[in-house]
Amino acid sequence: MRLGVLDVGSNTVHLLVVDAHRGGHPMPMSSTKSALRLSESMDDLGRITSTGAARLTATVAEFASIAKTSGCVELMAFATSAVREATNSDEVLARVRRETGVNLQVLSGVDEARHTFLAVRRWYGWSAGRILDLDIGGGSLELSNGADEVPDVALSLQLGAGRLTRDWLRHDPPGKRRVAVLRDWLDAELVLPAKQLLEVGRPDLAVGTSKTFRSLARLTGAAPSVAGPRVRRTLTSSGLRQLIAFISRMTAADRAELEGVSSDRSQQLVAGALVAEASMRALSLDTLEICPWALREGLILRKLDTDLDSEPITGGPEGGLSGPIETVSR
Repeated sequence: MRLGVLDVGSNTVHLLVVDAHRGGHPMPMSSTKSALRLSESMDDLGRITSTGAARLTATVAEFASIAKTSGCVELMAFATSAVREATNSDEVLARVRRETGVNLQVLSGVDEARHTFLAVRRWYGWSAGRILDLDIGGGSLELSNGADEVPDVALSLQLGAGRLTRDWLRHDPPGKRRVAVLRDWLDAELVLPAKQLLEVGRPDLAVGTSKTFRSLARLTGAAPSVAGPRVRRTLTSSGLRQLIAFISRMTAADRAELEGVSSDRSQQLVAGALVAEASMRALSLDTLEICPWALREGLILRKLDTDLDSEPITGGPEGGLSGPIETVSR
């Protein structure tokens, strides 16, 4: 069964096409991304602007067509923090559905954390013991800790790299004093969440997921993506501190020239690194394992586990390209 997973995030739209079957690992067939920067298309009232909504609708329509051409029998389409927090999200979602036929579902932050945790558990297996996962997105930071496939604690905090860049680091480069102030603020914000996470038990394995963590690991010496997903990659707190001292003095254009950093991520790299550093410090973590699986894989795995009924793809805006997406709330 070929599935498409369409992820509308704060910064990018990502379509992952996989061959999947119940009880097995989803095999990626293709991956298509496009910069969207929805977080930059918000007005002072927290609404997605008409320009932003039009760009979102056009991108979803384009990616839905790619999914159909790729032979997907179902498209699982979902949006995260940028759409979730927009004050006109219902209006925007209705427009996307009306003009593209795609029923874009909105995931809660806690469900993001839970599905990502499932993907991490499946990647490392039961021998990993208790797992603590950190995932940095554009609009939010997801944290989870558990010894099963469903975490004992799952949190979503408004500490995404894009959000913090917009609110705290508007100058380019951001400046030493501003970085120090944000560092102190993050330490204070993470005191209570760290306590909640660790109350259920210290982890046997600490993991970082998301493009931000992969980029940070690459910049501190981890193997490049061409080495394959099964190569062990780590991020250390000492390496991260040295990296922050380096990239915080660079402009976004200069950071975009670094290996493993895309131009659309370069602006928020410093904020992402500061969130990673503060999270590791709050949780007393010296090293994170970098997991190649995250939210998209978790959604696919959950769907295969529950054997949801699906409707075949019958067309674009005329036929209706959509599919159910399960969110688990426990």
